[in-house]
Amino acid sequence: MLKGFFNVPTPVNEPVKSYAPGSPERKELQAKLAELRANQVDVPMYIGSEEVRTGKTRTLSPPHDHQHILGHFHEGDASHVAQAINAALGAKEAWENLAWEQRAAIFLKAADLLAGPYRAKINAATMLGQSKNAFQAEIDAACEIIDFLRFNVKYMTEIYSQQPPVSGNGVWNRVEQRPLEGFVFALTPFNFTAIAGNLPTSAAMMGNTIVWKPAYTQIYSANVLMEVFKEAGVPDGVINLIYVDGPTAGDVIFKHPDFAGIHFTGSTGVFQTIWKTIGENIKLYKSYPRIVGETGGKDFVLAHKSADPKAVAVALSRGAFEYQGQKCSAASRAYIPSNIWEDVKKYLLEDLASMKMGGTEDFTNFINAVIDEKAFDKISKYIDNAKNASGVEIIAGGNYDKSKGYFIEPTVLLTQDPMYTTMCEEIFGPVLSIYVYNAEHFETVLELVDQTSPYALTGAIFSQDRYAIEMATSKLRNAAGNFYINDKPTGAVVGQQPFGGARASGTNDKAGSMINLLRWVSPRTIKETFVSPTDYRYPFLGED
Repeated sequence: MLKGFFNVPTPVNEPVKSYAPGSPERKELQAKLAELRANQVDVPMYIGSEEVRTGKTRTLSPPHDHQHILGHFHEGDASHVAQAINAALGAKEAWENLAWEQRAAIFLKAADLLAGPYRAKINAATMLGQSKNAFQAEIDAACEIIDFLRFNVKYMTEIYSQQPPVSGNGVWNRVEQRPLEGFVFALTPFNFTAIAGNLPTSAAMMGNTIVWKPAYTQIYSANVLMEVFKEAGVPDGVINLIYVDGPTAGDVIFKHPDFAGIHFTGSTGVFQTIWKTIGENIKLYKSYPRIVGETGGKDFVLAHKSADPKAVAVALSRGAFEYQGQKCSAASRAYIPSNIWEDVKKYLLEDLASMKMGGTEDFTNFINAVIDEKAFDKISKYIDNAKNASGVEIIAGGNYDKSKGYFIEPTVLLTQDPMYTTMCEEIFGPVLSIYVYNAEHFETVLELVDQTSPYALTGAIFSQDRYAIEMATSKLRNAAGNFYINDKPTGAVVGQQPFGGARASGTNDKAGSMINLLRWVSPRTIKETFVSPTDYRYPFLGED
């Protein structure tokens, strides 16, 4: 084993490419899109050293063109969950005993592969499989996962270097950071390829072995990630990728004595069910499992009467409708003061009128499809209910069509009731609800923003008045784990704005920070005494 205190490369955020007309990255990406559309893939599960094909296949199609077939994946059952657990446990001893710099090298290589030869492929797979436009794919599937890998390596070294500050008087104190005792379950969402890659790799980097179950609607790009991980040198059994439904996976995993933790991004309802199940099974486990989850939001934009109307409008058009509002951080409710409302409305409607909607292969489309028919039906029902509700006006959008793809127009609802359903419930689609308040009632609206939703993920305040900014920052301190001043509430950058919220939005373990990696280790304190005492008697026992 190598000996030395090794310095890893200093991470910097991966530059975002523009994909402007005529750029080489645009041409490369367009060619990759055409190539992937023209070829159907056969996607296996990856369990230990095996590529598992069950013969029970399900179709992979673009949400914006659901009749086109990108390929098929092989669905598993409970036996494959058990097989993946056994593979993870079998790989654990060798992996956790591998020197940390060797683990670091693997994931640094994965980052460089994604930054270089796999960049177009991971972006194209995300565009086709999850209906993201080129820019949204670039900031997610390329830049963010690259940043996660590089920054997490740096955080790992900082964790290992943290030691007790004082030793002396014949004693040497030190701390060892052990991986968890057992396997970690990574349950990942459809909407961010970067999250799907980070949830298993962040825990694996710290010496854990993983059972990874992605959302079915993200399997197309998950397969590319697995291709990268294998080429980077992740050993067999360290990350096991399985395709089973949630209840099947949970029934096996949450009853296993070696279940050591879950890294989750998804809905609040599912996470609460998982937490309850873990609690009911707590006596089965070798140790108390780590429960780490980010579960969504009802994210707000609050404007003060001093706010710049144009800046507010752009924050809403981008924050609410990029990636069709399918971001945990998307602006979903807005509170606009009466004195600037007409200007905000004018600018917002101008923006929406200029947005094109269609497939991701046409780079002029800002709006693409929502992820699947289930999401389409849920979102369109909210819109239909709004059309029939008193005190609610649809001022933009309101139309939808799923004949070719799952397309829903960016929709803006103006409600007279700040507690109307769409101001309170997470929709996860391109629907923005706006409440216009009396410009002189800012403090009252602060209370409203704080109390309306059970979530507390992201939020933004727009103001040119520093006293108002200070007041909002103070009174809304528990309303958002990521708080933005004069900016939209989306777009957290690894290493700059660690991401996560509290209340119904999750455990706030901050992906993209050292905080998250600390959840995947179990520290052991070691005290070594160089010359041991040989007499039990202390000085105070002596006679006067």
